Parts: sequence; C-alpha cells; structure tokens
Amino acid sequence: MASPLLIGFSARIYTPGTPGIHLDGVWTRTLHFLEQSVAHWVLRGGAVALMIPAVSAGSVVKRGDLNLRDYARALDGLVLQGGNDVAPETYGQTPQHPDWHGDRVRDLYEIELVNAFVEAGKPVFGICRGLQLLNVMHGGTLVQDIPSQRPNARAHRDSSNYERHFHDIEILPDTRLAALYDGLARARVNSIHHQAIEQLAPGFVVEARCPDDGTIEAVRHDGAAWIAAVQWHPEFHVPGDPSTFDDSPLLADFLSAAHAARRRAGPAS
Repeated sequence: MASPLLIGFSARIYTPGTPGIHLDGVWTRTLHFLEQSVAHWVLRGGAVALMIPAVSAGSVVKRGDLNLRDYARALDGLVLQGGNDVAPETYGQTPQHPDWHGDRVRDLYEIELVNAFVEAGKPVFGICRGLQLLNVMHGGTLVQDIPSQRPNARAHRDSSNYERHFHDIEILPDTRLAALYDGLARARVNSIHHQAIEQLAPGFVVEARCPDDGTIEAVRHDGAAWIAAVQWHPEFHVPGDPSTFDDSPLLADFLSAAHAARRRAGPAS
C-alpha cells in the first residue's frame, strides 16, 4: 500500500500578553498550535496532518536552523489555518485601530512557507486568514474591518455564535469550484471574519462571493501553481448536514493535487 499523504499546516501562534488572556502556566510561553477541527478535516481524507513550526526573533532556535524548504520537499501539500489578522504593514498600510495590528511574525513565516511549497510544486490551500494572506502576498489588499469600512455590508462575524453564524455564497460559473459542484449555484457557509479582500491580487480569480454584499468568499490562482482558498472554515461544517456546504469535494480536489505532486516528485531519496 502507498503511504498516506503528508499535509503540512502553518502554525497558529499565541504570544504571551495577548489582550484578553491573563493566565499562568503554559500561557506565559509562546505557543504554536494546530486547531483540532482543521486537522480532523484533512484526516477524514485519509491524509496525515503535521504542523510546521515558526521561528521568531526571540526563539531559542534561530532562523538559520530552520529551512522551510526542507518541509516543502518532505510534505505533499500545505494548509494555511485561520487565526489572527494579517498585519496591515504586510500590504503597505497602517492599522486603523490598535486591535487590528495583526500578526506580522506569522505573516512573514507563512509567506516564506507558501513560497517554499509553490517552488517545490506542492499545492497550497488557505482557510479564512489563509485566503487573506495569499491575496496580500501576491499584491492584493484587505478591508481592515468590514463593519466600519463597509457599513452597508451584511454581518460576517457574530462572536456569540462563532462557527454557528452562517450566510449564503454564490458560486461563480466557469470556475474550478463550479466544476467541483456541478449544478450548485448557491450554498450556505459559516462566517467568522471581520476582514476581507479589498483589491484582488493579480493572477487570481474569484470563485465565490457573498450575494448580499459582494464580499469575496473563494479564490484560486489561475497560473501553473495550485493555490486555492476560501473565506469560510470547512473544518467546522458538519459532514452530511444538508443545511450547509459539503466541503468534501473541495478537500478531495486539494488531496488529488497533492497526490499528483507526489507522483511528479518521484520516490523519496
């Protein structure tokens, strides 16, 4: 039997002193973590989930000790988890509010990680923040805060309901997403974000929008690199629930690209 696919995940990063968290013990340390639901989403496809650590200026392990290209060569694909905001500095802006300063350390780490996987010919899939990061690193910009900058937009986040906050998406025709869901024009997804794509990056196409206000909900790179992303969290949709989007074809498409990348790479040395 062939060995299972090895899918890497960018680390979510917790830094001591994060506003709203005042705890002792492990919370006094910098934490890199993989959220359980997103790991289980990939595990449902028969793949193995592995988190890729980051390195910051204060780390014991220094930048030169961690070559992200080694991970890109060893693994079959990359998933960018959700998490903190992308730092406005990453797309040439300044925070319009202190709460929106984002995570510049994670931005730089994930940009290098994406570049390593693309260079290795491996597929990259972004979730929520991942969609925003992919757009920014390729030359796009973000709305820093939908409620304040687009007051006529629908609510895209409800902290009291978190992953149980939903709205419809419209799947655009003649896209890869439309091909994966033949005949499905609209679907219902969770929505847990206050930022969104403002200017779409060159080389990307929109695959889904929110029909209520036009917010971009899914994108894909139209070049040789396999890069796709969604604004919702597929890991939070309950499998088999007819009331929400079935993300299984989306996962299968990503894993199929990972299999193809493994075949191109040939036997491991």
